[in-house]
Amino acid sequence: MTSTLKHSQHGFGLVEALVALVVVSVGMIGIAVLYGQGLAASRTALFRTQAVNLASDMADRIRLNRRAGATYQTGGAGTNRNCEPGGNTCTPAQMAEHDLFVWNAQIDRQLPGADGVVVFTAAAQPTYSIRITWQEVGFGAITHQLDIRVPDL
Repeated sequence: MTSTLKHSQHGFGLVEALVALVVVSVGMIGIAVLYGQGLAASRTALFRTQAVNLASDMADRIRLNRRAGATYQTGGAGTNRNCEPGGNTCTPAQMAEHDLFVWNAQIDRQLPGADGVVVFTAAAQPTYSIRITWQEVGFGAITHQLDIRVPDL
């Protein structure tokens, strides 16, 4: 009777090992997928943070150079006027062109396939719409917009 029991259980440990291997493999694949999604989410968060900081930077530049007004409205990259401290003395319009040049250079360095646009609306309190659009893997084009009102001096 003891020999019959031993013989009927032969090979059962091998099936258990294979089932355990399949379960562990599925679990590891799940962990790898979660890790990939976490990396993608952190990349997206980084790009959104950079877009918010870049839009705020342009808003600060506009507030400091209120007299430039509509000169900030552009879809282009601006012009390097060397208006940095210690550089040339610039008019408000030249400073705006230089601000756009520096800002667009920062956008190109920090965001993939990005474009920055400032739209000026003349009113009692002039309004500026600062838009930054970049390409995000899996999402396509994403846009961050900041609207500010800057009273004239």
